[in-house]
Amino acid sequence: MKRKTQFSPWFGLVVLLILGASVPNLANAQQGASIQTLTLPEAVRIALEKNPRRKAALADTKAASAGIKEARSFLMPRVTFSETAMRGNDPVYVFGSRLRQQRFTAADFALNTLNTPTPLGNYATRFGGTWNLFDSLASWRGVDRAKNAQDASTEQLARTEQEIVFRVVDSYYSALLAKKQVELAEQALKTAQAIEARSKDRVESGVAVESDALSGQVRLAARQQDLIGAQNNLEFARAQLSTALGLPAGNGFDPAEALAEKNLPAVSLEDMEKKAMESRPDLKRIRSEEIAQQQSVSIAKAAFGPRVNAFADWEADNPALFSGGGSNWTAGIELQFDLFQGGAKRAELSREQALQEKVASLKEMAGNAARLEVRRAFYDVDAARRQIEVARASIAAAQESLRINQDRYQSGLSTIADLLAAEEAARRSQTDYWEAVYRYHTGYAGLELASGTLNPRSPVVTP
Repeated sequence: MKRKTQFSPWFGLVVLLILGASVPNLANAQQGASIQTLTLPEAVRIALEKNPRRKAALADTKAASAGIKEARSFLMPRVTFSETAMRGNDPVYVFGSRLRQQRFTAADFALNTLNTPTPLGNYATRFGGTWNLFDSLASWRGVDRAKNAQDASTEQLARTEQEIVFRVVDSYYSALLAKKQVELAEQALKTAQAIEARSKDRVESGVAVESDALSGQVRLAARQQDLIGAQNNLEFARAQLSTALGLPAGNGFDPAEALAEKNLPAVSLEDMEKKAMESRPDLKRIRSEEIAQQQSVSIAKAAFGPRVNAFADWEADNPALFSGGGSNWTAGIELQFDLFQGGAKRAELSREQALQEKVASLKEMAGNAARLEVRRAFYDVDAARRQIEVARASIAAAQESLRINQDRYQSGLSTIADLLAAEEAARRSQTDYWEAVYRYHTGYAGLELASGTLNPRSPVVTP
């Protein structure tokens, strides 16, 4: 005899609330803005044009180029011009101004005129020039240091571009994975709905207990929650992709293709480590900074040497502006040698030598860190590649196990717990596979970044 199960009114209300949740409507509300699709090469191209990090690094290279021009300016003569208007009755000023104006007369030797002269106006027009002929090669070394600083900024720009490409690849594949996770969540929701309906039919027919229907309802609610989370993750992944492109997060961008396995060239750990030591722009930058610091030490040593300067001046002094007076000029060569400055130069030399030791240590640290990054990225790629193989093989088995358990549950040969466990295993196998595919591609990009070879034409970027 069939046993009729009575459901409480409260239980029916809970079921209606769960099943009445309109998940697709929530997704449509979140996706109300227009979405623009783009390929990965297009995304990389946009990022290298729009990303503010690259613009900042490019500005550094321009500043370094200006530094070279500034350093070269110390090799050129300096020419100055001045125009001065003065008036006064200072005896020395009046006496000297009359001489410079070439208007001095015998009457100006009178004692009263010398002691209490009448106020005199003077307009002085001056051209002056100095030229450092020799400074113990400090200026030439300054030019070399500026060139090395420019090389360092250029290498930093190259490294910034590589990091931008990696961020775009990671964000792009994150969006691909998020889309795939939405598809998997929708499939899992359909499976959970089928299980819930089957368990409810069996309870109503009296061949299963009420807990089976409750378990089906709980699993259905969980899958609805998974779908909501997957849809929100997709929206965030799109925002993250827009940010990686250097655009506001509100811009809607969506990958043009679907997540899929891609055959990438095989690499060896030894080759990637060798490439990292030879190709990484950040290591080249540190080497340029080391050479620049060596020039700084040489400049500090040159400060102890002599300096030879040439100078010249031409001056016109007039009682009226530009007329009525005379002119004069002077020229000469000066030798300077600092005998004592309280130990400032020796302290400066000690400071530059300490900085040179620091840069050498940083260079060694950067090399060791680069090797470690290559190894970590290589092992991550290798693990993801092998996990893909394992996960791919488990998908078919998990799907077949789910089908068998559905038939067995329908026939009363297995419990709802067995069916739900099979459903979870099937969902997990597909999730693991696609996450491994995502890690393989982003890990490969990370390996190229660690080796210093990542660029817009890398295999992980191009179709």
